[in-house]
Amino acid sequence: MTIILGIDPGSRFTGYGVIKQEKQRFTYLGSGCIKAMSQGEDLASRLQTIFAGVSELIIQFKPDMFAIEQVFMGVNPGGALKLGQARGAAIVAATNSGLTIAEYSARQIKQAVVGTGAADKNQVQHMVKSILKLPGTPQADAADALAVALCHGHSHTSAAILAGQATKIVRGRLR
Repeated sequence: MTIILGIDPGSRFTGYGVIKQEKQRFTYLGSGCIKAMSQGEDLASRLQTIFAGVSELIIQFKPDMFAIEQVFMGVNPGGALKLGQARGAAIVAATNSGLTIAEYSARQIKQAVVGTGAADKNQVQHMVKSILKLPGTPQADAADALAVALCHGHSHTSAAILAGQATKIVRGRLR
């Protein structure tokens, strides 16, 4: 059994998703958003909120693995810099707890969860809900973070199979 904490970083809202993986089966443990946006709060305070929030999640869920989405360089370089700083706050919280960091691009995450790297947010939310058998559709940032965790679970399992650590594969499933 492996517990994976997935993070969808943002300087205002940082999504988190926690899943448990047992072989090829994923179970939902929790998700939500770290709200780092208060009126008048400067960037340094928001980064502290992200760091503290991720640290609390690590204490609460005791993950074995930590996965985070990479920075996407869009039209706004200032936004990308803030996103990178938010990622840094989350990564430092994880490394302080001794966790190894896995990073995935948005395209890799969408490919792993939806089957196409060009999927939109609604498709990601739908597949996360379906894979984890959730009763409702998760909020967008939380769904993205759960998708990061699922992507890492799939990647980690594939790597174990390729490394010969799988005990056996029956009908395409790790046993």
